[in-house]
Amino acid sequence: MDNASDPTITFDSEGHCNYCTDALKEIGTTTYFPGAEYGGVEKLNSMLDLLKKKGKGKQYDCVMGLSGGLDSSYLAYLGYKWGLRILAVHIDDGYDTEISKANIAKLCKAAHIDLKTITPDAKQYNALTLAYMKAGVPNLAIPQDNILFAFLYDVVRDSGVKYFLSGGNFALECVLQHGNTWHAMDLVNLRDINKRFGTDKIDKLRFMSSYRKYWYLKTGKAIQMRPLNYIDYNRDRAFKELEEFCDFEYYGRKHLENELTAFIQLVWLPQKFGVDKRTSHLSSMIVSGQMTREEALKELAEPMYDEKLMAGYIDHIKKNMGISDQEFDEIMNAPAHQHTDYRTDKFDKIIRKILS
Repeated sequence: MDNASDPTITFDSEGHCNYCTDALKEIGTTTYFPGAEYGGVEKLNSMLDLLKKKGKGKQYDCVMGLSGGLDSSYLAYLGYKWGLRILAVHIDDGYDTEISKANIAKLCKAAHIDLKTITPDAKQYNALTLAYMKAGVPNLAIPQDNILFAFLYDVVRDSGVKYFLSGGNFALECVLQHGNTWHAMDLVNLRDINKRFGTDKIDKLRFMSSYRKYWYLKTGKAIQMRPLNYIDYNRDRAFKELEEFCDFEYYGRKHLENELTAFIQLVWLPQKFGVDKRTSHLSSMIVSGQMTREEALKELAEPMYDEKLMAGYIDHIKKNMGISDQEFDEIMNAPAHQHTDYRTDKFDKIIRKILS
């Protein structure tokens, strides 16, 4: 971790950053209970008993998002092993890799999971994402993330199943930097960016606000659970189990199951903001005991991406967004901006603090 790419990072006299220090305090106390030693087995069994009890008489016990990435895929697999009846939700934004599409299909078939897929209006979705690129802000994934959450909560409402399982987890995500990013549900920021830089309306896209999320959770209309925090969740072991279960194919590093996400993490953030997301992902694995610092540094020294593969991704992005090579280069070479350079919802931070 480094404070050149994230001004919120601080280091103690021994060189330990505040993210890792804070994360270590959460093991076995507030967030992460990996297995029997930390009481995770009891917490998991209690959760499963509740889901099955509340699911009686209904078609499903729970709802969950399924991206095609490891976290959500492994959770779906475990849910099947635990005997849960799962309704999965996926957003097809036009950037799923072929590996990801195949993995989702094989997993749902093997685990007998029903899948609901939303396909956002391609013209408006790509125009909104392009507006974020022209704004020069770090979190280009906000349109993708926000629309998924809006769809997920709609499914929770319409299905009558208020429990939804999140693949969010401590083991691979306990170190997530706060600098050079922004939260996905600030609709004031989203609409201002589209107003300034967008070329299309966004009336065909459905969004989720922090206020709406707060209302759902406060009234008990939706209850989020993170089962992966109750087990000893290991990345390599999870890939191996999925491969044996449904011929799940490895797609690369974390969050690279989607071409747009791969571009954001491996090109946009490093080139525009000097941010290498691998440092967060690898630091999380060090904290959760899955690798040593030396092993992480060795992986960090490897090339960030395959040049030919990324060139194909970028060509696809430019085609979908209707921009030329020159326009793309101009965007990449333009000054970077923070989300706070545009209008933001001043109450959104308060709502998010309450939700946390």
